[in-house]
Amino acid sequence: MKTQLELARDGVITEPMKEAAVYDDVCPEFIRDGIAKGTIVIYGNPNRKATVIGIGKGLKTKVNASIGTSPDIIDHDMEVEKAKVAEKSGADTLMELSTGGDLKAIRTRVLDAINLTVGTVPLYQAAIETINQKGSVVHMDADFLFDVIEQQAEEGIGFMAIHCGINLTTLERLKRQGYRYGGLVSRGGSFLTAWMNHNKKENPLYDQIDRLIDIMKKHDVILSLGNGLRAGAIHDSTDRAQIQELIMNSEIAEYAQKKGVQIIVEGPGHIPIDEIEANVIIQKRLSNNAPFYMLGPITTDVAPGYDHISSAIGAAISSSHGADFICYVTPPEHLALPKPDDVREGVMAAKVAAHVGDMVKLKDKARDMDLKMGIARRDLDWKTQYETAITAERAKEIRGDRPPMETDTCTMCGKFCSLKTVSKYYEEDLANSKKRDYAAATAE
Repeated sequence: MKTQLELARDGVITEPMKEAAVYDDVCPEFIRDGIAKGTIVIYGNPNRKATVIGIGKGLKTKVNASIGTSPDIIDHDMEVEKAKVAEKSGADTLMELSTGGDLKAIRTRVLDAINLTVGTVPLYQAAIETINQKGSVVHMDADFLFDVIEQQAEEGIGFMAIHCGINLTTLERLKRQGYRYGGLVSRGGSFLTAWMNHNKKENPLYDQIDRLIDIMKKHDVILSLGNGLRAGAIHDSTDRAQIQELIMNSEIAEYAQKKGVQIIVEGPGHIPIDEIEANVIIQKRLSNNAPFYMLGPITTDVAPGYDHISSAIGAAISSSHGADFICYVTPPEHLALPKPDDVREGVMAAKVAAHVGDMVKLKDKARDMDLKMGIARRDLDWKTQYETAITAERAKEIRGDRPPMETDTCTMCGKFCSLKTVSKYYEEDLANSKKRDYAAATAE
């Protein structure tokens, strides 16, 4: 069976390509062409029916929500609720990243509960089950790691974050630069670093790359090349170790694409805003414009409790410069495991950020929503305002909690509403404006 990438290269427009085209309001040929070039990816795993979305060049910036248990908090019901909240709030994809409890059981429940494309980090399961059985990740068997990858692919996982770019050369670069101010913050990166240092062996995910690619191709899983050496502190951003891993990931991306496997390249976590554009440019240049999955990015280290805001700032800038895929950040980042309400806040902050970035990246195609909202506010058309808002549920909740005396206003200004105050002086202009707005809308 051919992958979506191979079919796209053959000139075939598949049903998933058509579904992705509808999601982004583009023509199916645009999706097929992007997949063939390696600048767009879509869900292709035949083992599970899921919502198909396109990620990549020329499409709206997509938002991923991550959930999962920890060794301290193992509540399967809460994780399922978080998955449902993420989907309801408008996340485009979900990553199930549990590290505590029955990992397969929680993953199965999440897959059954939602329609979103789901991603994982298979290394987590392989490492944690090894630790539980043998006492340390350094005893992990490479064959077992590949067995877990295959198992999760068979379950219908759509994309997998695989840490192929951490190899002996990358770790030597990390050592030569004197480690890091913020340490190593990637769980997958830390597992592999410990394994490689202890065993004095090459990363099996890099050393046996063809074995990995064969699994990805067999199940048409998107290979998301993990950023295991991403910066976990602002002063570590864009350092030599990060760039070394990016070089390795870009080489692997090109190789995997030639073999017919769709790929994403992941990006760094903590970045000051003046380095974001450079990071996007470097990633796009080295990877031949492969879809860029930006993890956050968090733009300051001193805002715990509000990291979703710090991240939204970074995500908006990243999107505007060409990042294709944003991983949300929740308020308890660096502090605690998120609860369902935290997931909702994280998704909404990231969705707003993605739209702000798309207003630059996609120009009028994204700004049309803002034009519609501006007109609806001018006309005190609350129904259209709610229909247009990407934050409609919260907007209704706030206005409903503080209802105005005059129903067409809000309690910020009440009867002193500026729009009502002057509109009577511009009735003729307003009437002409409405005709123009209607004509423009119907022409579209």
